[in-house]
Amino acid sequence: MNILEVEGLKTYFYTLRGIVKAVDGVSFTLKKGETMGLAGESGCGKSTVAWSLLGLVPPPGRIVSGSIRIDGMDITKMTEAEIREKIRWKKISMVFQGAMNALSPVHKVGDQITEPLIIHKGLNKEVAWRRAESIIKQVGLTPDILNRYPHELSGGQKQRVVIAMALIMEPDIIIADEPTTALDVIVQGQILNLLKKINWEHGVSIIFISHDLSVIAEMSDKVAIMYAGKIVEMGPAEAIFKEPTHPYTQALIKAIPKLRGPKEKLAYIPGQPPDLRAPPKGCRFAPRCPFAWDKCTREEPPDVEVADGHISKCWLNLEEYKSRRATAQAY
Repeated sequence: MNILEVEGLKTYFYTLRGIVKAVDGVSFTLKKGETMGLAGESGCGKSTVAWSLLGLVPPPGRIVSGSIRIDGMDITKMTEAEIREKIRWKKISMVFQGAMNALSPVHKVGDQITEPLIIHKGLNKEVAWRRAESIIKQVGLTPDILNRYPHELSGGQKQRVVIAMALIMEPDIIIADEPTTALDVIVQGQILNLLKKINWEHGVSIIFISHDLSVIAEMSDKVAIMYAGKIVEMGPAEAIFKEPTHPYTQALIKAIPKLRGPKEKLAYIPGQPPDLRAPPKGCRFAPRCPFAWDKCTREEPPDVEVADGHISKCWLNLEEYKSRRATAQAY
């Protein structure tokens, strides 16, 4: 059963210098208990997708079109009051990028964790505090943390507190936006293991946003690769990493250092992402693609199903153009 269905989502930012098409026609689904990895270069629209799912797109941005159905309810047709009452933190919550920025420096951790329970569920402070003690233990911290201020905690402790805040209302979906940023490798591993445990024990669906493809591979059941506001490839994690079919995905994977095998010069993607105020016509990756040809610069490629559940937005995946890809790769 799909707990989340996103179809044709467009989120634009209306700036004085033009309209930034940050998310431009994104569609995907998420099943109950499934983990989806969302990867791509900085500025490709990953975090904007996350903010859109929560109905929290910052001004001057807004959702222009498309639908976001969470447990059957389309939040694009709901008022802010309805989203706050029925959806946000109850159905879907978020582990924000940069734990220190997500926590108030002038309030104790316990007050910040219990606030949603008091406001949304009407619990008194004593009952809410007991619930906070329970959830703080689940994320591997001791209850005395609740009486501390954020500046008294380490980076890993703050990240666990933010995860506890995301769990406190028992949502169906958690968005983890770069949850291991600025943490050392040991703490990163602990946070990732904690998210896995939450997924297994609570059946929570997770959308995991990261630049680190190795982390995405470790965490995800399926993977979506974004480029310039669009999902260019999506499918089961194993298929994406073993048999990538979009040139952008292939280039990203080739840029990952390998622990085994002969040493080779790392690949890189020349150029830079396009200006989303005036994205290129046709395929947005065409100006940087080694396989691009005239059709790529004229027409936007369709979503091609290259295997069961594996979608790739590239002309060279259509049967009539596969010989062109083979020729280009050989060259």
